[in-house]
Amino acid sequence: MLSNKLGISDSTELAREEEKISKKKAIELFESGLLDELEPGTWESLQKIHKFLFEDIYDFAGKMREVNIAKGNFRFASVMYLEPALENIEKMPQTSFDEIVEKYVEMNVAHPFREGNGRSIRIWLDLIFKKKINKVVDWSAVDKEEYLQAMERSPINDIEIKYILKNALTSEIDNSEVYMKGIDHSYYYEGYYTYKTEDLQ
Repeated sequence: MLSNKLGISDSTELAREEEKISKKKAIELFESGLLDELEPGTWESLQKIHKFLFEDIYDFAGKMREVNIAKGNFRFASVMYLEPALENIEKMPQTSFDEIVEKYVEMNVAHPFREGNGRSIRIWLDLIFKKKINKVVDWSAVDKEEYLQAMERSPINDIEIKYILKNALTSEIDNSEVYMKGIDHSYYYEGYYTYKTEDLQ
């Protein structure tokens, strides 16, 4: 149960309110044009996205996590190495589809926030695609289970996730409905695969 600004102590109620508020904020981020003003592929832009989505819910919105987290048997980047990892990710090239996905995979491994990584990183990914290759992902064309399995394997082999995402690219870069499908898609995962904090240091 995460401490929150809403004063909610029930995890199910918090998840419901978080989804409602973050979706509303995601639409606002898109329709206001603020998203297009961000520099694609930077840690700062990801922080701004996360802060915008979750600042009404969590004090840690936009802030690097201070605890180690895992999902199932997968451990994300240790807090000890998180800052240099983010610096290296920001320096990664993003001039082609393959390079962008490789950067996305590394940011997912970093998982820099306490909660809300999926939604924020997915928006961040589509911003890079939009600015660099004039495409975005139509997440409704991505099978959820195939995607999840491919992402779990991606730190070792990213061929599968590249194949899945490439087949879901669309030129509808300014379509708000396509944009919001990514928010719904990521919420599905965060709702069903719960984080656990670990003292790994």
